Amino acid sequence: MRKLTAVALLAGATAIPALAAQKVTGDTILKDLQPAGVADKHAKHSKHQVFDLTFDATGNEYICRTNADKSVNVTNFVVGSSVNYEMDGKKVKIRTPNDKQVGCTIVRVAVIPVSPRS
Repeated sequence: MRKLTAVALLAGATAIPALAAQKVTGDTILKDLQPAGVADKHAKHSKHQVFDLTFDATGNEYICRTNADKSVNVTNFVVGSSVNYEMDGKKVKIRTPNDKQVGCTIVRVAVIPVSPRS
């Protein structure tokens, strides 16, 4: 079990640098959209609420976080709907079929587990 965990962590840690030199684009389903903490109204760097978007791409599950300097209308990004992604290193642009777009930074990568065959 420890070997499997170590392999999964190593694979996830090497996934982001491997994508650094190339742009990866594709279509996927938006799996989740959650607020990421509470913005401090008095802090100059936290002007807007930040959100974590979760989606699958290239055999991995990605979580990317929006920028606190830009507002996001979360009603434009419906969980379970189709989205287009463009990954360039750690930067991601997610676009809906209605041409609504949000930029975010990858904060977590996990290998999609393969279910054992019965």
